[in-house]
Amino acid sequence: MIAALAGGVGAARFLDGLARVIPPKDIFVIGNTGDDTEVYGLHVSPDLDTVTYTLAGLADPIRGWGLKGDTFYNLEARRRLGVESWFQIGDRDLATHIFRTELLRLGLKLSAVTFAVRRKLGVRSFITPMSDDPVRTMVETRAGLLEFQDYFVRRRARDAVRAVHFHGSEKAKPAPGVLGAIRNADAVVFCPSNPIISIGPILEVHGIRQALLRRRGPTVAISPIVGGRALKGPAAKMMRGLKLSASALGVARLYQGIVNVFVLDNEDQAMASKIESLGMKAVVTDTIMSSLSKKKALARAVMKALD
Repeated sequence: MIAALAGGVGAARFLDGLARVIPPKDIFVIGNTGDDTEVYGLHVSPDLDTVTYTLAGLADPIRGWGLKGDTFYNLEARRRLGVESWFQIGDRDLATHIFRTELLRLGLKLSAVTFAVRRKLGVRSFITPMSDDPVRTMVETRAGLLEFQDYFVRRRARDAVRAVHFHGSEKAKPAPGVLGAIRNADAVVFCPSNPIISIGPILEVHGIRQALLRRRGPTVAISPIVGGRALKGPAAKMMRGLKLSASALGVARLYQGIVNVFVLDNEDQAMASKIESLGMKAVVTDTIMSSLSKKKALARAVMKALD
């Protein structure tokens, strides 16, 4: 079994390739919920949904998020009414959030709701949130303390980041099965996700970092930054704002002590020796998943590194 710590689009693309290389049932996804928010009175879990839709073969291949072929009539109607509508939710995507919110209001935990959604969409890999307890990523900027979606979507990540906080993480407990998956997995994979706001919140949930530190088996991380650029999202900009090196080496430093294999792109090969000096085996390969064949090739490279 492979336990995968996952954010949104980058993680979903890698997991799509992995699920075509190994049996999907052997993948246990631990999803970030620091990005979760309430929109139109509904509980939205962007990263969980992106992974679920992708593994179900339903994700929009261009945007990477949402459902392919979705319409936005509800959003257009809200705009005509003069209602704030900066957070884009498609009409069929809206049904997922209504379903989730209804079940949560009936008293089900987020992990149980996530289980129901992925089963109904035919996903064979196991997907669970990092915690059933609310954890919210807050971004400290000159404009003040912003909820992540406000910073990222509404304000288009234009604010310089001074600090990042994970409200609720000190009280949050891992969702059922998470610690067991980390402990018993043949390998743990940190997907190519933003190390600050996608993997970071997962590691801040009490017990998860400790479980990773106690592991004896391989733990591999894939860099989401290539040549100083984030392939998706604001990772590089955020790292620079936090006075961190926006590079594969900078990501490796964040994972030092909990990761023993680090995968970086061919473009960053010169950093391999410095990464190995951190106590990690460096694996250099093509990490840019621009096609299905490249997703599968990266998954095979990771599996080979684990062997």
